[in-house]
Amino acid sequence: MVDFTDTKEEATFRTEVRDFIEENSPRRDGEGYGFGRGGMNKEARKAFEAWRDALVERGWIAPHWPEEYGGAGLSVKEQFILNQELAEAGTGNVGGFGVMMLGPTLIIHGTDEQKEEHLSAILKGEVSWCQGWSEPGAGSDLASLQTRAIRDGDDFVINGQKIWTSGAQLADSMYMLARTDPDAPKHRGISFFLLDMKAPGVTVRPLEQMSGQAGFNEVFFEDVRVSSKAMVGEENRGWYVGATLMDYERSGIGNSVGTQRRLTRLLNTAKELPQDQSMLQRNNNVRLTFADRFIDAAIALLFSQRIMSMQDRGQVPNHEASMAKLFSSEMGQRISALNIMLFGLYGNMMDRDREEAQKGAAARGYLQAVSATIAGGTSEIQRNIIATRGLGLPRG
Repeated sequence: MVDFTDTKEEATFRTEVRDFIEENSPRRDGEGYGFGRGGMNKEARKAFEAWRDALVERGWIAPHWPEEYGGAGLSVKEQFILNQELAEAGTGNVGGFGVMMLGPTLIIHGTDEQKEEHLSAILKGEVSWCQGWSEPGAGSDLASLQTRAIRDGDDFVINGQKIWTSGAQLADSMYMLARTDPDAPKHRGISFFLLDMKAPGVTVRPLEQMSGQAGFNEVFFEDVRVSSKAMVGEENRGWYVGATLMDYERSGIGNSVGTQRRLTRLLNTAKELPQDQSMLQRNNNVRLTFADRFIDAAIALLFSQRIMSMQDRGQVPNHEASMAKLFSSEMGQRISALNIMLFGLYGNMMDRDREEAQKGAAARGYLQAVSATIAGGTSEIQRNIIATRGLGLPRG
């Protein structure tokens, strides 16, 4: 059963969040600031840092963290409300990998020294992190990774390669998995390390995607020395450290609301185009497709609310999360196809100097969407999970 209503206390909290956003948000036009380095001018950077400071003061950068570590200790429903209202206001999460993944892992498995060194810096945005997981021969079957970490006195020496590392060219540090016992069963010989991206022997090579952008990277390690104090958890138990899950809001409400906002902006753009350029005004099929995509966005929101309701009851979403991921990633591709369709033949243009198709944004967005059904677990894997764990079908 999905609960769509707020209790009296939750309604009060929602009002509190809205008032906070109204008083502190640097921008309310739905676009938000680009948070990549070099993506903001001096004025925008100052406004963004003030916004981050306000969130940190409330504990809302990491609302799922316990209060003693700088979080807010919010309930699942309160986290859902907070993320929903931030998304509605067009102010997305500003924490990144450090807040969502590394911080909770350190809170459970880190030493006191590791918590003291890293948690505050994560909340303040002083260090940016990337995730060293996938390798050329270890993607969906991550436990078969081959990057080696060999003990040498008080250090480990790392050799190997990671791939599809998002943001590695901008990151200060990486949390990564490396094999420390090649003779152990594959899940039991892996350790979890924290690594300085500027350490000698680390090489980052951006991977240009077919959209022309380079969000992913290859990362090479050649005799990179890491202190044993940078290992999180026990040696050879890193797989279980990496699998740590905190009881925080993972409904994807931000993405669901963001999709609705994206569609609304796209529709407004279509209405403003000259009649001879807009397929919305010339082709009834485009109008019907818009209606279908808005229905998709509403369904995605229902998936988010279902997951939130399960977590609020103390249940752990499993195949339900796979259903939401599968639907949302394929929906994103359908929306990108609609964007192309909206501009007719102009939609295929990648030219940044031509206004007819948002200076090539439609075409680039379409190409970027291709990876959506691969990243975070392929659609094939999600369908297998839904079939076996959701429908009880036998493994093929």
